[in-house]
Amino acid sequence: MYSAGRQLARLCFGTFGRLEVTGRESVPPYAPLIVIANHVSFNDPPVLVAAMDRKLSFIGKRELFQYPFCDFLMREFQVHPLDRSGNALGAVKLALDLLSQDKALVVFPEGTRSPNHALIEGQPGAAYLALKTQATILPVGITGGEKFPSWRMPFPLCRLRVNIGQPFSLPVIDGNPNRQVLQSLTDMMMQRIALLLPEEYRGVYAAQSPAPARTINEAANEAAKEAATPT
Repeated sequence: MYSAGRQLARLCFGTFGRLEVTGRESVPPYAPLIVIANHVSFNDPPVLVAAMDRKLSFIGKRELFQYPFCDFLMREFQVHPLDRSGNALGAVKLALDLLSQDKALVVFPEGTRSPNHALIEGQPGAAYLALKTQATILPVGITGGEKFPSWRMPFPLCRLRVNIGQPFSLPVIDGNPNRQVLQSLTDMMMQRIALLLPEEYRGVYAAQSPAPARTINEAANEAAKEAATPT
């Protein structure tokens, strides 16, 4: 059903809108993958599904699964239920389990939809997952999904753009990195997303000069050294 849903999404977004995807060839076909993207609307997950040939996994609140038909659809489309009444450890454990199965897990590092569609400060969860699993990270920039309500998803009547960047990975860090190091790595990951977005979507990362991949990797290695230095 996932493949059929992807084809239907491509048909709708392509016929009743203009879906433009760049960088589709950059998606690694195998191994654990963390897809990081900006979050402009509820339409982002189906847009990502339509944009990529690889099957994607998502984590959704358990309330979405309360009816049998909804439960069936969610599971068919690789949405995994999370009980949000507990602490954040539940989400981390679920994400680690999915990545251990070589899934491609979509994470929105901002943690919520941006109120004005521009990037807000990223949360350290995605960086923590990447360090723990050494999974490859794939940055993606999405624009256009905020221009129509979710009920009109089959008929977007607007241009949708998905810009897929180059995959990268974080360096190995011994021990548990502190929050400062995690936030530094998170900001680097967010800069990768910002590079894939128009200026007006870069938000808090617009003022930061987006560094090329080589410079970002060097900065990540410096963060790793800082984490390994005793205080």
